[in-house]
Amino acid sequence: MKVNKGLYAGSFDPLTKGHVNIIERAAVLVDVLYVGIFVNPNKSGFFTMEERFQILQESLVNVPNVKIILVEDRLLADVAKELDIDVLFRGLRNSEDFAYEANMDYFNRRLTEGVETLYLIAQPDLAPISSSRMRELIHFRRDISEYVPTPVLGMVLKKYESE
Repeated sequence: MKVNKGLYAGSFDPLTKGHVNIIERAAVLVDVLYVGIFVNPNKSGFFTMEERFQILQESLVNVPNVKIILVEDRLLADVAKELDIDVLFRGLRNSEDFAYEANMDYFNRRLTEGVETLYLIAQPDLAPISSSRMRELIHFRRDISEYVPTPVLGMVLKKYESE
């Protein structure tokens, strides 16, 4: 069964190969997949929202039904209602992600009546990769090319050059 519109949200700071894999898998299940770049007040950012937008655009050129949106200071549930979303996609890497997402799902169900949440489990080779670990490796100027799409590397180099 294919639904009309989906939404996959995250901070994508930075975008990882795991994120791209979830996006590609979710995109085949819907006519339109919104990828929402959200500000997470509990995380300190490395890339600006505009840089993340550019990275996502460049990394997802082969996924034609994706629409990237920037979302500041709004709840996922409110954005889902506004866009008339049918399904929310969430990626799960491990049991900690599951616990976090289960709690989030409790509130999203109450705030987005009729919107289903589908969980896509990370491929085993991508499960250890997290944005927070990538930010740590970037901070210590370690090679992250194995874990992130090429546009992330270009943006990291650009930041290094401006220091």
